[in-house]
Amino acid sequence: MDRISLVKSNFKSLGIDALFVKNLSNIRYLSGFSGSAGALLLTKDKDYFISDFRYKTQSKMEVYDNFEILIYKQNSYGYVGDYVKKLGLKKIGYESNFLTVNDAEGLKKEFPSVKFVAVNSLIEKYTSQKNEREIDLTKKAVEITDRVFAKILTIIKPGLTENDISAEISYYHKKYGASGDSFDPIVASGVRSAFPHARPTNKKIANNELVTLDFGCVVEGMKSDMTRTIAFGKIPAECKKIYNIVLEAQVRAVNAVKAGITVKKIDSFARGYIKAKGYGNNFGHGLGHGLGYDIHEGPSINPRTDYKLLVNNIVTIEPGIYVEGLGGVRIEDDVVVKENGCEILNISPKELITL
Repeated sequence: MDRISLVKSNFKSLGIDALFVKNLSNIRYLSGFSGSAGALLLTKDKDYFISDFRYKTQSKMEVYDNFEILIYKQNSYGYVGDYVKKLGLKKIGYESNFLTVNDAEGLKKEFPSVKFVAVNSLIEKYTSQKNEREIDLTKKAVEITDRVFAKILTIIKPGLTENDISAEISYYHKKYGASGDSFDPIVASGVRSAFPHARPTNKKIANNELVTLDFGCVVEGMKSDMTRTIAFGKIPAECKKIYNIVLEAQVRAVNAVKAGITVKKIDSFARGYIKAKGYGNNFGHGLGHGLGYDIHEGPSINPRTDYKLLVNNIVTIEPGIYVEGLGGVRIEDDVVVKENGCEILNISPKELITL
């Protein structure tokens, strides 16, 4: 069954006769459109792609043939209304986890005779399981990010700022074929490496400290996400200690990944080891997340979620230890879930690199 048919198979149980899709990642997932403005109206019998004049030509090139393309000039909701009335739609679902309150109220005001039903994470049930093309694109994105890491190792040195290195990462992502970064690259040095999502600053990298690099790129919409922590000079003994703990925790979790296992079980392999080593309170985020057209998507890998991994889920495995006033370590790989294990996409070394 194709993706749209899978989504529509939920219409009866949800009590809706159409679905209004506004999230751009889901629009790309279902229709192939890669632009920055658009919507989908999925009905039982026919599907519509809606955008404005800016995307008239692009939509003809990208949108799948099963969609009728509607190009409006001004009021998109009003334009949709003509089709809502013509098709006799009475109950329309909308993505309550993405549509703003203002947009939802706008729909209700524009179509007072239609009942709008909040639908949460319907499409996301299917986006987490990738097809072969999406897996291949992710592999290309990971290959570029691995290549950028190797290049950064030849550039990074004491005296350069975190912002300098962040800019180099962005440059080489595009230089090597990506359309851009998955997110603003994280470069955190010294005591700032204890900030899990530190924004790069003009702080200069110095000798005898750790530097955490977390970055990824985009290839035809699909994203990569990798973290490596490196050292300069002679780092404190505790930094080496936590590095080795994180590395072992990461390897244990990756080795446990396979279809059918719950994500909280995967999380426990890393979190339990880190806790046993005395750093349980220094690992405060989830072990990982799904990866695709969004940098963070389902499944979320944490101690509370019972989701069972499926073949062709793409997830990150990224334990960390963060010690305030000292520094932090995070190591992250992207993996594709298989029936009896997983395929690790990254080839960048995980052993501590000291420059």
